Amino acid sequence: MMTVKEVSMLCSVSVRTLRYYDSIGLLCPSGRTGAGYRLYSDADLKRLQRILLYRAVGFSLGEIKTVLADASLDRTALLEQQIELLELQKEHIENLIALARGIKLLGEDYMDLRAFDTKKLDEYAAKAKENWGQSAAYKEYEQKAKGRTKEKEQALGAEMMSIFAEFGAIRSGDPVGEAAQQLVNKLQAHISANYYNCTDAILLGLGKMYASGGEFTENIDRFGGEGTAAFAAKAIEAKCGR
Repeated sequence: MMTVKEVSMLCSVSVRTLRYYDSIGLLCPSGRTGAGYRLYSDADLKRLQRILLYRAVGFSLGEIKTVLADASLDRTALLEQQIELLELQKEHIENLIALARGIKLLGEDYMDLRAFDTKKLDEYAAKAKENWGQSAAYKEYEQKAKGRTKEKEQALGAEMMSIFAEFGAIRSGDPVGEAAQQLVNKLQAHISANYYNCTDAILLGLGKMYASGGEFTENIDRFGGEGTAAFAAKAIEAKCGR
């Protein structure tokens, strides 16, 4: 675990920014010291890495929060778009460097205004955002989240974690049993009511993500006990994988 100061120095992100990310629910540290100071896990740092990458290609904090919350997005395709955007940014910077060198060698009379043309970059960035922003789940999430306060977001998150705590209480039982399946229905209803229409296919994808390791697994197991995420995933698969 790393302190907020250590994370700040490692990632060149100010402590103030990290605190702000916590306050809006974008990056909440997994732990606290006895004195209440933030502690960041490896999973938290991986999430921060994704946040910083999205920021580097021009996503707003609100857009980043939505992308990270939307399990229906094709993250591989989104990553490919990010790579393309970064390559276009690199090309633009190289053109500016070439212009500066030309002026250095040939004097102020040297001109190449094409170096300032960002049309291709701007068009691709807009297209990339349009692609992920057109998903039905994203649109529904955006509509439901409109005007929602930070306190309400936190309350909804706490409610979801309480469902996982219920999973944890029965994790030694049968994931196909009635109790586990009732919790699967409860989780699906919570997501559909507050975020987006959680179809069986979407829930199945979420279940796989819950048990895939990293921050999702760690957070769920922190509320329900070790093995909760894997148990919940099995229960979801029993309902939705048929």
